[in-house]
Amino acid sequence: MGEPFDFHYLLEYFIKLLPTLQMTLLIVVCSILIGLGIGLIVALPQLYKIPVLRRVSQVYLSFFRGTPILIQLFLFYYGLPEILKMVQVDVSRVPALYFVILTYALHSGAYMSEMIRAAVGAVDRGQVEAAYAVGMTGFQAFTKIVLPQAAAIALPVFSNLVIANLKDTSLAFSLGIMELTGKSQTLAVMSRHFVETYISLAIIYFIISFGLEKLFHLVERRLLRHERQIVTDEKPSRFVKWKQRRFAITPGFGRGGQENEA
Repeated sequence: MGEPFDFHYLLEYFIKLLPTLQMTLLIVVCSILIGLGIGLIVALPQLYKIPVLRRVSQVYLSFFRGTPILIQLFLFYYGLPEILKMVQVDVSRVPALYFVILTYALHSGAYMSEMIRAAVGAVDRGQVEAAYAVGMTGFQAFTKIVLPQAAAIALPVFSNLVIANLKDTSLAFSLGIMELTGKSQTLAVMSRHFVETYISLAIIYFIISFGLEKLFHLVERRLLRHERQIVTDEKPSRFVKWKQRRFAITPGFGRGGQENEA
């Protein structure tokens, strides 16, 4: 059992945990950036249906989406050095942080790949054909037509993946990385104030997640501003609707096809 609850420790532990936020954000940023590159590479065989590479990418997706990330951390940290020893490569002195970032990047890349594939596939193929018709190259059509629309479509999923990655970093302490959760474990064991420590930790995670959610929402609104403008221009105003109802005349026809007078 821990010590009795003391509100004073909430603020104290909140301040003590803040310096380790840098390590958590470093893992998130590096793994997401690397994961985006991996996701794009893995998505290409799926999009263009390259026979052998498509099968390899499916195996990669099945493994990283079908196994817990904690098991993946252990496999890469303990298993990868043993495999590399077989080819005379010694990575025993490589800091654990690099294995953590690599694991999270590969894990995120699997979900990024599906996000990219779905977003690109959602863009109307006719727009690409129209771009070719006006003389655009494949690269120009992708960067000017497909990419902006795919980015807007993928952004909600991307924001969820970033926030999920942030919360998954709480498992990095299992390899000795002193990030937010690792520091909170140390504080809780030393002081025996477990509840105060974990409440402070939860508040920090909530603030960061809430801030990221709002940030991505603003970016999404920025990307979709043109679509909202088109909808606004096409939507009739209330005055126009009132005029249409007020002055709408439905002609009636009597016997013999003669139009009735109003």
